Amino acid sequence: MQVRESFVIALDVIRTHKMRSFLTLLGIIIGVMAIIGMQSLIEGFQKSIQKDMEQLGANVFQVQKEPVIMGHRDRDQYRNRKDITMLEANAIEQHCSTVSRVGPEDWQFGIVAKYKNRKTSPATWLAGGVPAFFPNNGYYIGEGRPITEIDVEHNRHVAVIGMDVVDELFPFQNPLGEPIIVDGHRYEVIGVIEEQGSSFGQSEDNRVVIPLSTFQKYYGKNRSLNITVQSDTPELLETAKEQVIGVLRAVRKVPPGEPNDFAIWSSESLIESFNNMTRAVRIGAIVIVSFGLLVAGIGIMNIMLVSIRERTREIGIRMAIGAKRRDILFQFLVEAIFLSEVGGIIGILVGIGIAQFVALVSPVPAAIPVGAIILGFCFCSVVGLIFGVYPAAKASKLDPITALRYE
Repeated sequence: MQVRESFVIALDVIRTHKMRSFLTLLGIIIGVMAIIGMQSLIEGFQKSIQKDMEQLGANVFQVQKEPVIMGHRDRDQYRNRKDITMLEANAIEQHCSTVSRVGPEDWQFGIVAKYKNRKTSPATWLAGGVPAFFPNNGYYIGEGRPITEIDVEHNRHVAVIGMDVVDELFPFQNPLGEPIIVDGHRYEVIGVIEEQGSSFGQSEDNRVVIPLSTFQKYYGKNRSLNITVQSDTPELLETAKEQVIGVLRAVRKVPPGEPNDFAIWSSESLIESFNNMTRAVRIGAIVIVSFGLLVAGIGIMNIMLVSIRERTREIGIRMAIGAKRRDILFQFLVEAIFLSEVGGIIGILVGIGIAQFVALVSPVPAAIPVGAIILGFCFCSVVGLIFGVYPAAKASKLDPITALRYE
């Protein structure tokens, strides 16, 4: 019997018993749907993080008081650490030979920038930075100029703004040289940052950057800074990290043998931490789905046994007109595999659809996991093969005469 004919017969069986086939496949559909949907969201997160981290550059890392990723139990412990100040930034700049740029920075969320009768949304970020702020964070100036050392030394009231701020305050004019008001203080716009796009559904262009000294004048110096550090070359990144760690431990007087009381992260370390977090989720999901597919496989085996009993006379007729036992075995094996694959395809499509819907209505990104789709499809085929062997073997061993007399 040809493979094509076997598939046609299998499809005809599914059409004849639609509800029974659907209920049989429900376990496979739900299992594959769950793993494809979850993998889509995780892969989307991973690609989004990789894209965002590319802004830092291959030779940039950041020093801050608390880790980027931390558990709720450890939050109080990290908050009790000493703040990172300009003292640490100056020490890194003076004593780390493989470091080319050091960019201390501070941030304030929820500011509103105003120009005449226009104002930005309250979701705008205000950053205090130095000249290294821009190259270290992957910000490029599209118009005007960045903040300079003179601006920082003289506490100048100048600002570099993102494209969202430009669109909201200066939709029909050039913003350079115009004044904006932030928290009651007047700043002259000296530059515009090129469009950055969005990350996790939030815009990266709603930024106002002022000199760090001016920022500290109005928002206080008793705040922990973030420090972006750029090594001379990407190859010297790890060496630069080691130098920075040594300098910071000395400046912050961390006793030998004690863990660091500060956090260092780069794009690679953040991606690795995310992968470590999701690895357990992936494994757990695969285990749960495996049990689901096991139950679904048992369902397929039962439904195939029922189908064989209903088609016993048909099997007898096929054998009587020349079908060999291996033809019967092959036919029912193909039916079991085809039934399982249909459920897998439906589960894959529904899983992708759910992930895309979640990405559409929320800031959670999604991506089509090609590897997971191939693995899921192959897994379904294996389930159909394993659990279809016994019914197919039983059908092939029927006695033709007994089968023809079956009512």
